[in-house]
Amino acid sequence: MSAAAARVALEQGDFHTAARLASAALPSAEGAFLLGVIAAEQGRIGEAIRQIEAAVDQDPRGEYRAQLARLYTLVRRDGDAATQLAAAEADPPADALSRDTIGCVYARLGDHVAALPHFEVAVAVAPENDQFLYNHAATLSFLGRVDDAEAVLGTLLARSQDDARAHHLLAGLRKQSEDSNHVPRLKAAKQRARGADRLLTGYALAKELEDIGRADAALACLLEVNAEHRATLGYEPARDAAIVDAVAGSWPAFAAAPVTDAPAEAPILIIGMPRTGTTLVDRILAAHPAVESVGELQALPLAVKAASGTRSRTVLDPETLHAAATADLGAIGRDYLARAAHHRRLPERRFVDKFPGNFHYAGIAARALPNAAIVCLRRNPMDTVLANFRNLFAISSRYYDYSYDLLDIAAYVAGFERLMALWRTALPGRILELRYEDIVADQEGETRRLLAHCGLDWSDRCLDFHAQGGAVSTPSAAQVRRPIYRDSVARWRKHEAVLAPVAAYFAERGIAID
Repeated sequence: MSAAAARVALEQGDFHTAARLASAALPSAEGAFLLGVIAAEQGRIGEAIRQIEAAVDQDPRGEYRAQLARLYTLVRRDGDAATQLAAAEADPPADALSRDTIGCVYARLGDHVAALPHFEVAVAVAPENDQFLYNHAATLSFLGRVDDAEAVLGTLLARSQDDARAHHLLAGLRKQSEDSNHVPRLKAAKQRARGADRLLTGYALAKELEDIGRADAALACLLEVNAEHRATLGYEPARDAAIVDAVAGSWPAFAAAPVTDAPAEAPILIIGMPRTGTTLVDRILAAHPAVESVGELQALPLAVKAASGTRSRTVLDPETLHAAATADLGAIGRDYLARAAHHRRLPERRFVDKFPGNFHYAGIAARALPNAAIVCLRRNPMDTVLANFRNLFAISSRYYDYSYDLLDIAAYVAGFERLMALWRTALPGRILELRYEDIVADQEGETRRLLAHCGLDWSDRCLDFHAQGGAVSTPSAAQVRRPIYRDSVARWRKHEAVLAPVAAYFAERGIAID
């Protein structure tokens, strides 16, 4: 009786009463589970995991496993999360929240195919829930089912006209036209929106304005909403500059660190600035019959963090880099592969990890994974700045705080250029640098260079990457589902006046823009 009452109190947000009633229900599995949920809601994740693990030990029902899997992903225990999902599939829960939770965990692990049926059940059981509808639509979009995603978002926006995430997702599904777009609706929604919703709606509006040929109005919209958001962040470019300094400063120690029992496996790492063609090259490689893509993994940053032993709140920081610099790099390589294994579906194939930010770790990867192929995407720095500014990354991630101001992005690009110059000198021939513009101009020639560097035989499928299917959950999803196009080359020229300070910044630092 007390456990049922605890659930009611929990649903009402009365954590104090819920905790008291759940404690009275101990030592039952339900009491432990509810105490775990309360702890999670209050941010005590370690305690939440311990309570729900105890509940699963007593009663391994699907609802308990779903929440435990979610908590495991929060502390980067992806393998344990996958184990719980596999067990839950044997007897899946019937309630909508648990099925949505399972879908979200699968999505977090990069398995959007497995996520979809759970979102479908969640929506069928609770069709009135906007969050479940959004998750369903997002997964349909990742899987390339654009018409289906559009229909779901239409249902959502018909009853929740100011759902900013739905507006943003809908705008990105396809290129809009003068005859078919949502510009008037988005203008009205942007006027009503506040905070993060205004940012999301502003990006949606800018994207559709760009689609219908109003490039100046699109950029003006972004300048407005990005400046508003940037003012709330307290971001300083010096923070990222300090990380670049630490990468360079710790490299001599990493270069001399021991490498014991380095793994023989040969993953393919795609690095570079975001929005420079990394997803395009990922799809080209994933079209090869001997390769699978596992998306953008945090496996290498987390392996380095674990080796460092630091307790700082951020994964990448100067303290962590210097502390890890004397670790055994063979152990880091093995840890990386163990973490990546939870995201692989076809272990007999080589895999591609396309986390662009691994350019910070390229030297570590080269030593810890001696057989890895490393590919760096490059793009005209002016187009790189504009593309980063035009794309809304994960708002909650501090990693992308640089992306809301044109000169902040320019400073970040300068840091990237500095590190690539370091790797070019320290690791001659180890990293293949591909220019996005060269791939557009000579797709077959650059693809042959790419496959040769990765030790892969030629496959015609790589030229038809857009027809090969597969989930894409990055901002480039719509673009890489069509053949290579030239629209994005030298796009910055349309906005030379606005970007003049960026050009001057690069000129002062000797970074060529032509």
